[in-house]
Amino acid sequence: MTRKIFWEDPYRTALDTTITSVQGPEVTVAATIFFAFSGGQESDAGSIQGWTVLQARRDGLEIVYTLPEAHGLTPGQPVAMNIDWPRRHRLMRLHFAAELVLELAVRALGGVEKVGAHIAEAKARIDFAWPESVARWLPGLTAGVNDLVRADLPITSAFEDEALERRYWDVAGFARVPCGGTHPRRTGEVGMVRLKRNNIGGGKERIEIYID
Repeated sequence: MTRKIFWEDPYRTALDTTITSVQGPEVTVAATIFFAFSGGQESDAGSIQGWTVLQARRDGLEIVYTLPEAHGLTPGQPVAMNIDWPRRHRLMRLHFAAELVLELAVRALGGVEKVGAHIAEAKARIDFAWPESVARWLPGLTAGVNDLVRADLPITSAFEDEALERRYWDVAGFARVPCGGTHPRRTGEVGMVRLKRNNIGGGKERIEIYID
């Protein structure tokens, strides 16, 4: 099973690792810094031994990387892995901004149900099952999340169950939430957050999340 260095050190951008299996264009590695799409957070961008990773997907507790067909890598081969740091950092910041917004929204809207989420490089979004516009809550949610940002609180990320790779984040005095994404070290790193409402119909409301 791949060792997920992106949890141990989400700021690492280069890693020497080893190919553990090859199935055509798909490879696995002994250790990785390359996050695969999970929990709505998009995959990192980057390369393995200079070959662009076309897709990163989770297969149980394993991560499988798809490379160009001509990669020529073999099991046991040492390789260099690199990720696009500006993209990772924005995904990490937007992911945690979305986590903060979600926690505050659940409190403000009386346990509202999240029905979808997506964290991309340009923005994040959270979808809720909710029968009316959330517009009147946006100023309070924006103020709440930016208060947490200004407080620059430490963020702890760790395992609840290491064997099953169940993780959580914790901000003391605010919340402890199950989550397997990548997180910054402090809330201040997220930066000031802007929120926008988007009515997607069918009894669903969307909050879009932006950072500078």
